[in-house]
Amino acid sequence: MEWNAPSSERSPEFDAISNLEAKSRVANEAAGRLRDGDVVGVGSGSTSLLALHALVERSRQEGSRFRAITTSLEITMACNEWGVATTTLLDARPDWSFDGADEVDPEGNMIKGRGGAMLREKILLASSPERYILIDESKRVDQLGDHALVPVEVVPEAVRLVESLLASELGAREVALRRALAKDGPVITERGNVILEVRFTEITRDTNARVDSLPGVAASGLFFDFHPTVLCA
Repeated sequence: MEWNAPSSERSPEFDAISNLEAKSRVANEAAGRLRDGDVVGVGSGSTSLLALHALVERSRQEGSRFRAITTSLEITMACNEWGVATTTLLDARPDWSFDGADEVDPEGNMIKGRGGAMLREKILLASSPERYILIDESKRVDQLGDHALVPVEVVPEAVRLVESLLASELGAREVALRRALAKDGPVITERGNVILEVRFTEITRDTNARVDSLPGVAASGLFFDFHPTVLCA
């Protein structure tokens, strides 16, 4: 028995995306890398959604096929809506992957995770031999943390411990639980964890390593040493 036009499968409303024209240009540029039979890692967020749509259009025009490894339920649902076959890292390795970013410094280090999917995004990028980050000019910064807070995904039982350690051992200036907009209480990730939003006085490679080492941290939004190719509109 098949589902009949589930209401959960609706095409995204692209008009609500900020900087739509610039993001569309860079999305089309990324889609130009598609080769027939590729396995493509698809990140989360509005720019990734636009790039996925551009891949779908390109594959239809050229008669090519590709499979996607997704980083979030949102992207998986978009793949279902647009007829894109999906697979997982248990079954395939991506030929290349793309994602967006909240901030990118001159060395290609990033803050990511506004959509709360940084754990799967980090695993997917690490698994990819080719990595593309799609941004507009507003995401370039001289120093990470200039504008964006650092999201830290935490096992719920450890949230008080991690809050305390971030302040006492890492010198965090601000630590706050990310609150949901359409539900009471905190945002819950697809892994059942919560997200702390953190502001540091300075972010270095050592900051990245120390945050990741805290007991109860599943992943942070600091992405160091991934050396992506940055495509900037």
